[in-house]
This record gives sequence, C-alpha cells and structure tokens, in this order.
Amino acid sequence: MRLILLGAPGVGKGTQATLISKALSIPHVSTGDMFRYHISNNTDLGMKAKQYIEKGMLVPDEITVGMVADRLKQEDCQNGFVLDGFPRTIQQAIFLDKILKDLNIQLDMVINITLDDRNIISRLSGRRICPRCNAVYHIEDKPPKNDGVCDNCNAKLIQREDDKEETIIRRLQVYHSQSEPILEYYKNKVKIVNIESHKLIEVTTKRVFDALGVDYKMLNIC
Repeated sequence: MRLILLGAPGVGKGTQATLISKALSIPHVSTGDMFRYHISNNTDLGMKAKQYIEKGMLVPDEITVGMVADRLKQEDCQNGFVLDGFPRTIQQAIFLDKILKDLNIQLDMVINITLDDRNIISRLSGRRICPRCNAVYHIEDKPPKNDGVCDNCNAKLIQREDDKEETIIRRLQVYHSQSEPILEYYKNKVKIVNIESHKLIEVTTKRVFDALGVDYKMLNIC
C-alpha cells in the first residue's frame, strides 16, 4: 500500500505513520526525520534546512525533492510506503507525481488528519523533548514525574524551537496557505479520507485503520 498522510503540524501524522508502517510492514518515509538526522549530524543539508525549520518556514524544494526521490527508489519501498511530511505544496505534489510515474507506481490513498488551530497550538507548545533519549512529554497531558526532567534518563527536557507558540502560528499560516490546497489537487486523482485527530491516540488510530480496512487490535501494535 502506498499512502500519503496530510495534516497540519501537531495533528499526529508521525505517530500514525509509525503505526501504519509497523502494521503493514512498509517504510515510514518522513522528511521531518530526514531533516532532524541531517541537522543533528551537522551535514550541509542539515544546516541549510535548519535555518528554514526554526523560522517555521518550508524547506525549499531543491533541498527536499531529491532526498525524497532517492528514498522512494530504495528497495524497501518497492512494496509500499507511507509518506509523512511530503508533499507540502502543490509544486511538491507535482514533483511526486513525476517521481511515481518514473517508478511506475500509483498512490492508493491520501489520509488527511484534521484538528482546529487552537488545539494544535496547545498540543505543540506544551510538548517537551528529552535531548538524550528522545522521549516526548507534554506539560499537561503527559508530564514527567519530576518537573522538567526525563523519567528515563534524568536529562533536562527542552522545548524545540519549532514548538514555541510564535513559530507554531507561523507554521499554521504556512500550512493553510501552501499545504491545505494539496487536498484539492488530489481530489480527482486518488481516494482522500478525512479523519479528525482525537486527544486519545488510540481513538485516532482506530479511525485511521478503519479507513484502511484493517483491524489494528488484531495486529497488536498499540
């Protein structure tokens, strides 16, 4: 199965993509993960991407498209994939069409996860990350046992630059102006399923897997 997960920052695309990847045994192709890898390793690509990401801006296509094309050509993507974070503009969607045409494959579904801006801002601005073990917390919904300290490794938790409220607002503005129109682009090209993100991850997961026609409880992934 070849899927695209769309939705604004903070709706839970990454979490659902990870679960789909595990359940269907297809790779989770995340541009966000690719960028974070390059940024943490101080590569040239990472340094170029960082200046855009920290300002809540989209990374330019010339940095992103080639990276995605190379990833989809790898052997583990031959039987399917779930794309998370790409495409983010109509131009990127057009590029993706060309990539898939060259590979002689077609998309099966676009899953669009929705949530209102107010809840997105609350979700993301309250998120805290452990820089050592990458554990994720939330100051209201999933606080650490000791304030500001990771339960797993006792490292001091941090707030990512792109999780600060002013950056989130800019990210949402970019999403609404540049990414939301992708839904119209795919309207007559592939099946689109809209799913509202729930505060409880397992509720969203059930909605996603119902759309895929898969009983996630039978897969023992949650």
